[in-house]
Amino acid sequence: MINNGSNVEFLNKKIFEFEDLLSGAHDGHIYKFVLEAIEKPLIEDILRKTNGNQMKAAKILGINRNTMRSKIKKLGIDARKWKIL
Repeated sequence: MINNGSNVEFLNKKIFEFEDLLSGAHDGHIYKFVLEAIEKPLIEDILRKTNGNQMKAAKILGINRNTMRSKIKKLGIDARKWKIL
């Protein structure tokens, strides 16, 4: 669960690592850079854990299923990859 103190601490540490990595190279674009770096692998991981079930994945992420589908399309993710036939 994301509210777990150690998980939040871990995420905070990673955010600071991103800031150090960027060190001014992307001034004004850090937010966008971090989102792009994290969003696709996060969605893919949740889809893997839900066997490609987009509704379950959206619920876990706390987003609307239409938003999930839009992000999948925008990020070029093949959600069928994790479906169990």
